[in-house]
Amino acid sequence: MQRVLITGATGLVGGHLLRLLINEPRITAIAAPTRRPLQGFPGVENPHDPQLSDALALVSEPVDTVFCCLGTTRREAGSKEAFVHADFTLVVDTALTGLRLGAKRMLVVSSMGANARSPFFYNRVKGEMENALIAQDWPSLTIVRPSMLLGDREKQRVSESLFAPLFRLLPGNWKSISAQDVARALLALAFSTDNNGVQVIESAQLRAIAAASPFAK
Repeated sequence: MQRVLITGATGLVGGHLLRLLINEPRITAIAAPTRRPLQGFPGVENPHDPQLSDALALVSEPVDTVFCCLGTTRREAGSKEAFVHADFTLVVDTALTGLRLGAKRMLVVSSMGANARSPFFYNRVKGEMENALIAQDWPSLTIVRPSMLLGDREKQRVSESLFAPLFRLLPGNWKSISAQDVARALLALAFSTDNNGVQVIESAQLRAIAAASPFAK
C-alpha cells in the first residue's frame, strides 16, 4: 500500500492525477498541500497556504511516494523570478518535504526540451530543476517530459490555443499529449517494478504507457 504526497493538485495534470489516486485502492493516504483549499475531495489531507512552502511544512505523516505536477509559464508567473520560484524552488521544496517524510520514490513533471545548458530560459530552468532533484540521490526518481499539454484549464494559455492544432499533427515526442494521459502514465510508472535510479520518460513513451495503462480513462 502507498501513502503519497502530491503538489500541483489544482493544476491540469495534477487534478487528473489526484482523481486517479483517490480511486486507486492501493493508495491508502493522500497529502495534497495547495495554495488554495481543494473542493470536493473528502479524505484528502489538504494543508493550504498562499505560500506553498508553508503548506508543505504542515505535512507531518510519513509518505512512500511523491508526485510533483507543478508548472507554469513566465507569462502566467509574471516575472522570471516568480517563474523560477514556481518551477524550481517549489519543486525542490516538494522533494525535500518528501525526503523529510521518508519517501523513497519521486515522480516529477518536467518538460520536453529541458536542459540546464539551453539558451532558452524556460528549458534551462526545467533542466536545472531536474539536475537539482538528481543531486538529491533519490533511490527512485522518474522525470517525465511531456510535449504540449491538451486539456481544459481554468485559464487557457495563449500559446496552447494558437499551436495546439499544429502539435496534434506532429510526430514522435513533438506530438501533443493530453494531461489525462500524463496523469495515467505517472500512476502506472509509480507502480512499476522497474523503478531504480533515475529514469527520464519522453512524451512519445508517455503516450504509449498511458495507452497500455489499466487506469481509467
